[in-house]
Order: sequence, then C-alpha cells, then structure tokens
Amino acid sequence: MGIFSIFNKKKTDQPGGKNAPDSRLRVGEPSRLAADTDADRARQREIARATAAKIDAIESAMSNDIFNTPEPAWGSGPRKAKTAADGGAPDTLPMLELATTELLADEDLPDAPVPAQTAPVIEEIAIMFANDQMAVTEHMLLDNLAELGKDDRTIWWMLFDLYQVGGRQDDFDNIAIDYASRFETSPPSWSPPLMPPGMEERTFAGVTPTEVFSGVLDGEVAPRLERLLQRASENPVLRLEFARIQSVTPDGCALLLETMNRLRASERELIVAGAAELAELVHSTIEIGKRDASEAPWLLLLALFQLLDREKDFEETAMDYCVTYEVSPPSFEPSLSTATSVSILHTPPATEGFMLPSVIDGATTALFQAIDAYAADSAETVLFDCSRLARVDYAAAAALLNRLRPIAAEKKIELRELNHLVAALFKLLGFTEVAKLFPHRY
Repeated sequence: MGIFSIFNKKKTDQPGGKNAPDSRLRVGEPSRLAADTDADRARQREIARATAAKIDAIESAMSNDIFNTPEPAWGSGPRKAKTAADGGAPDTLPMLELATTELLADEDLPDAPVPAQTAPVIEEIAIMFANDQMAVTEHMLLDNLAELGKDDRTIWWMLFDLYQVGGRQDDFDNIAIDYASRFETSPPSWSPPLMPPGMEERTFAGVTPTEVFSGVLDGEVAPRLERLLQRASENPVLRLEFARIQSVTPDGCALLLETMNRLRASERELIVAGAAELAELVHSTIEIGKRDASEAPWLLLLALFQLLDREKDFEETAMDYCVTYEVSPPSFEPSLSTATSVSILHTPPATEGFMLPSVIDGATTALFQAIDAYAADSAETVLFDCSRLARVDYAAAAALLNRLRPIAAEKKIELRELNHLVAALFKLLGFTEVAKLFPHRY
C-alpha cells in the first residue's frame, strides 16, 4: 500500500458545501459572538487556547477543588457554603457533589429537580427544536444566554449542539471562546456534524456491531480486526471504542490503519468513540526528525485527526511527517462517512446498542417494531446508541416514551450520547421515569 493511499495529494472541492444562512436574532448575545474579521477570530481563538492551557496547568497543580466546581443542574446556582449549624456532621448527601451527567448515571438517585424559574425556558426551547424551528430555537438560546448562562452550562451545551447539527463551525468556535472565558476552562472542540452533508437520507436504525479495544494496541489485535471486517459485510454502520487503550505499538497502529482504510473504502459508516484519546497516545510515540522503521503511527495519527475534523493539527503533523521522512505532505480532506463521539468510561456498555436514526419524525411503525425485537433479545439492559440522533419530533418522542414503558417494567433502559436539545425534550416528557439519560459531554 502506498504511503499516501489514504490521503489525496491535492484538495478537491467538497460537494454540497453550502453554509447555513445566518438567521440569528442577536438579542442579548455576548459582545464577542461575532468577530469583525477572520483574522480577529483567529487571534481570539489562539488567545483562548493559550489562556485555557495556562488555566489547565494551574488546575493540575492545585490540591483542592476550588476550580473544579461540578456542573450544576439546569438553572441551579453555586453550592451553598456550610453554615455553623452544620457543625461537623457528616455529609449525608454526597451525591449532590457530582456533576449533572454523573448524577444521571447513578443507580439510586433521581435526576436533580428543575427550578421553576428556568424550566419553562429550557422546555420551550426543546419544543421549538423538536418541531424543527431552528431559527426560533437559536434566537431563544441567544436571548437567554447572557442571563441563564452565567452559572448554568446547559444552555451553552444546547447552543453548541444546535450549531453541530447545522454544521456551523464558525458560529460554534465563536461561542466556544465565550464559553471558555466565562467558565475558565478549555473551549469545546468542534466535531463532525451529527448529520454530515450527504448523509441526511441514511435512515439506518438497528443493532450496531461494536468493538471495544483496551490495553495494548499491538499485533495481537489482528483476529479482532478481522472479525470486525467480517461483520462489516452485513452491517452498514460500525462502532469502534478506543478510549480504553493504554498504549500502542507500530504493529498495532499498522493493523488498525489498514482496517480503517478497508472499512472506509467499503463505504461503511463508522462511529468512533475515544478517537481523541487514541490520537494523544499515538502522538506520544512519534518524534519529529526520528525516522522509525514503520511510518504507521504517523499515518494513523493523520487519519485520526481527519476523523476528528482537526484540520490545523492535521496540517502541522503532516509538515512534521514531511520533514521526518522527506516526502510531500498529504492534504486534509474532511470525512463524510465517519462520526465521532465521547466514550463514557465509568459505565461501559454491557451489550451492543440499538442505534437510533438521525431523525425520528413521522412514520415510526418500522422503527418501533425493530426496537421491540431488540428489547426482546436483550438480557438485562436495553441500550440505545443516540450518537447519530440529531432531532426527535415532539409527537414521535411521546410515542417512543409510550413504547418504552412496558419494556421498562421488565428491563433497564439506557439512552446514551444524547445531544442536549434532545435530552431536554426527553426530560420534559418524563423519559427519566423509564430510562437513564446520558447526554454527551463537552
């Protein structure tokens, strides 16, 4: 296989690359939401990244959790300090210290209550989005961002997801700068859209073959990769979990790279979890100017950056690769058949999940029949993979809830990697009565 078999040396125009019209009503938005020029935006992003790096260094050196304030529930304020009346009594509610997303995963505690003064706003936004009112949804999010977003990150996450669904990276990056400044944290990273251009008509729903990699990625992984390729012949969508890998070897990198190339060549859609973590591991094994016998770690790292849509990191690494091996650098091309997601490490799935389609809207008979069949074959937990689920119509969501109630009477139900707009709708309709909700994390 040629060195550049997975990368074209010249960029080609991407079809259908229209930008979504800017329909925002700029009411109450932060002062930096629209930069005057591209140069200003680039400068602001570099400043934000540098500031975030300094903040992260300070946080890692601190022994207390001053800057580790848990993410509050919707509309909740900062935690109250203990009063004298509390005395030295032991903390009888330790779970209240957990972040909202961790609380959702707890076995015993219900969701945190939604304060009355903020719930109507979040609920109305969720309903507007469910009814495909994108411009109204954006207006309401921006209009309430300055007030509700002071202490509550939920409204920020909903806005991030709105831009992700619409493929609006510039708007996402501008908001990310304000988010990083407001909460003194690293800015969220853009990921490929939940519904990449050209994939809107793919309505696949069903059990997703999943391969979870852990430990050392070396030559011993070959049989598992071969099994994955065999399963790919009968399944249009595959899920790869990389977050539990501890170390990599050149042989393992070469095998994984070859497998990923074959899957993409066969036009299989890949859901890749933990790609960022794997990229960090691979990056730690390479050194500019050090020409190892195998180029596989370099090429795998470039492939991972392409999957993650991290063009700047790709270009910088490509130049380092060019210098090290004295070859022409490959060109970046966004992947339109791969989506990335965040792997939840503390609760690994016990079974392969049922992947929900990108949009649940209108006729749901076939989908519900497939869900019933999957639930009947599941042992204890009915797991739904929502990493591609962008939007659910209000009426369809209510029908889905009714369909899940009899299943919940016999088995546990989990909906994982929900975007925050859909999670808000499900919370409003009462899905927490029958299932655990796991929104994805920023």
